[in-house]
Amino acid sequence: MRIRAFKGLVPKKGEAADIASLPYDVVNFEQAREQADGKPLSFMRVVRSEIELPEGTDPYSEAVYSHADENFRKLISEGHLVREKSPCMYLYRQEMKGHSQTGLVAVFNAEDYDADVIKKHEKTRRAKEDDRYRLTRKLRANTGPVFLAVRDGTKLDAIVAEKSDADAICDFTAPDGIRHSVWRIDEPGKIAEIVDIFSAIPCAYVADGHHRSASNARCARDLKAENPAHTGDEDYNWFLSVVFPAGQLKILPYNRVVRDLAGMSKDSFLEELGKVCEVSESGVKEPSGSCEVSMYLDGKWYSLKFSDTENLDAVSSLDVALLQNRVLAPLLKIGDPRTDERIDFVGGIKGVGELERLVDDGGFAVAFSMYPTTVSQLMAIADAGQIMPPKSTWFEPKLRSGLFVHTF
Repeated sequence: MRIRAFKGLVPKKGEAADIASLPYDVVNFEQAREQADGKPLSFMRVVRSEIELPEGTDPYSEAVYSHADENFRKLISEGHLVREKSPCMYLYRQEMKGHSQTGLVAVFNAEDYDADVIKKHEKTRRAKEDDRYRLTRKLRANTGPVFLAVRDGTKLDAIVAEKSDADAICDFTAPDGIRHSVWRIDEPGKIAEIVDIFSAIPCAYVADGHHRSASNARCARDLKAENPAHTGDEDYNWFLSVVFPAGQLKILPYNRVVRDLAGMSKDSFLEELGKVCEVSESGVKEPSGSCEVSMYLDGKWYSLKFSDTENLDAVSSLDVALLQNRVLAPLLKIGDPRTDERIDFVGGIKGVGELERLVDDGGFAVAFSMYPTTVSQLMAIADAGQIMPPKSTWFEPKLRSGLFVHTF
């Protein structure tokens, strides 16, 4: 696997907390606007620039990408984003509620993505991929890193342990309570050692950021085709990523809420449900293991236990697949969860209290609290060349945008 250092943009000393923003795709329009409120340097004004345009502006219009470019160039021209003096890599640590994970920031080769050396487990939606592609080409920059993982037991584990808090180039706690710390690696000898280590690692896995990685690789292909003097060494051949040892990662459940019971009464639904799984009124809000789902219906919590799973493949045996194939599709008539507006998804970071609120407020009829997918399941599915069901994983904490920018 090929990686290299890059001479990118980083926040001016002391301004990282003011610039760093959540990824573009974990907030809606109102949340994005709230995130940037009172923070004129927030990178949210680049990755979601429509928050500064007239309400009702098409988020995929050229005006949005042009305004993002204006905001990006302004951060550079006013000295808030500063060009590194030499190619660098970085260590990036995040701490949340006792959990800590440290990854290596570098740029990865787009051809490795195309050759499946960087493996995927999700399909991308064309509209979302087009959106990030257009932004990336307009800015000539990767604005947010792709979240990668490699198997434990590589020498990366030792690299990410080499840091001292006193040497951090930025260290701040965001409003959501997550601490972010960054260390620079700029010694040529150390960078060469890391490149050599990765040359022996057979593959990496996209944990989060499938649309970003797909759009970055597409940019690389198109710019290669447009450049008759292409050598393969150009910056557009590489995209920004943070890679973590798999054992450090934390996956939270991705819960489901459905607006109605497809015309059934509560009693009828429970009766039909009992034909496809074991149902009990347990009061348990979070399942304790796989093949089990907690369900909130009419003010009560039920446990659903699925059997006959031994001969299923890696995808079909996932809890989200069991729920979809045995409950959501046949009983609640949720055919394609990617497009059906009767279903919504709630990241586990919001807790089961959010599920109760959504149902109790009357907007949804039933909620399902899931057991989290494991990193080993994700890797097994990617290794098999299979695709996970939509909304199978919720990685937390989220990588911040604006702490490192790779330009080309």
